[in-house]
Amino acid sequence: MKKWMRWEDYVAIVAGLYTALAVLWTSQTASSTTLMLVFGVLLIVTGVLNLAMPGTPWLEYAQAACGVLLFLSPWMGAYTSHTGASWTSWIAGIVAAGVTAAAIKPAMDARQHRVMPSH
Repeated sequence: MKKWMRWEDYVAIVAGLYTALAVLWTSQTASSTTLMLVFGVLLIVTGVLNLAMPGTPWLEYAQAACGVLLFLSPWMGAYTSHTGASWTSWIAGIVAAGVTAAAIKPAMDARQHRVMPSH
């Protein structure tokens, strides 16, 4: 697994960037702005870290958790009535969690090969 090559992490970064920037053009509440910015930035950070350090499963789980929490944030922050903000959170959260779930097994396999090299 090579650094800076995994498309799944780039997709998660784009989802986080879109979420963080969407606060500029969607109707917001104080809680939606905060949650979207926090989870958007966390997706960007975990995506960059995953690209820089491939084969680190705990980072994949952290990124997946950020995606799931972003998906849940309209209910946590009580902004389901703000259609643009809630749909952005739901879609970006599902996309980020989905692509990260696809990347967890390869990350675990890469870690295993680093820890226990085959002969």
